[in-house]
Amino acid sequence: MDLKVLLYKVEDNIATITLNRPKRMNAWTGRMHTEYRWALLQAEQDGEVRAIIVTGSGAGFCVGADARALQGHVEKGGYDPGTPDPLALPGFGVRPEFDASFSYHFGLTKPVVAMINGPAAGVGLVLACYADIRFAVPGVKLTTAHGKLNLPAEYGLSWLLPRLIGLTRANDLLLSSRKFSSDEALELGLINRLIDSDLLIQETRAYVLDMIHENSPTSLKMTKKQIYHDQHRDVAAAVTESERLLSEMTQMKDYGEGVAAFLEKRKPQWMGE
Repeated sequence: MDLKVLLYKVEDNIATITLNRPKRMNAWTGRMHTEYRWALLQAEQDGEVRAIIVTGSGAGFCVGADARALQGHVEKGGYDPGTPDPLALPGFGVRPEFDASFSYHFGLTKPVVAMINGPAAGVGLVLACYADIRFAVPGVKLTTAHGKLNLPAEYGLSWLLPRLIGLTRANDLLLSSRKFSSDEALELGLINRLIDSDLLIQETRAYVLDMIHENSPTSLKMTKKQIYHDQHRDVAAAVTESERLLSEMTQMKDYGEGVAAFLEKRKPQWMGE
């Protein structure tokens, strides 16, 4: 795909997807959604990629839907996603619950880290929330934004946000559409870590590199699968599935390598099998 509003780069087994409309603070468009899904699918299908970082270029992460697109909905008399058919289908076909916009993140096999370098509003906040881990610069402004535009909570955020920070806190952010800072988001448990802007890339990459080197590819894949599948089953089913995986994964070569590396006090050399 000829990328016009996105940058895609693979380095050190990490795919970095950068929203690239800096003059518009990376405002979301149908073209951006199309390219984003394409990039996620590339990362998912690339055997060299073990984790994904999502960020924005310039001073913003993503300030929500582009103002011109919002005006376009008014002119057309209703919502127009602005995306072609068909779209790439990253994460689809795993569970019916994941076969929808943005919930497809839960069907991916590789961890996604949102590197929030600037303001995130509306669909920009949605994008960050669907990541598995979120790092942000201190003092960044965040908002659900939808209420001030006569919109519903977008893309399942009414389902997701209570699961991330609890119903009471989520109700505050969803019903008020107020602005809040990344510092408050850390206190709410929405952000994992605050990192100064000049160290954001370095420390985020260091975290991701440590994650993919210290943990086996199969363990990362299966743990992510457990996390999101277990949101849709009871605790007994979760225990049963973990026991099945325990039996299966202790027969793999990487289990033997992990034990040997632990006993020999060295870095593991994962084989992915």
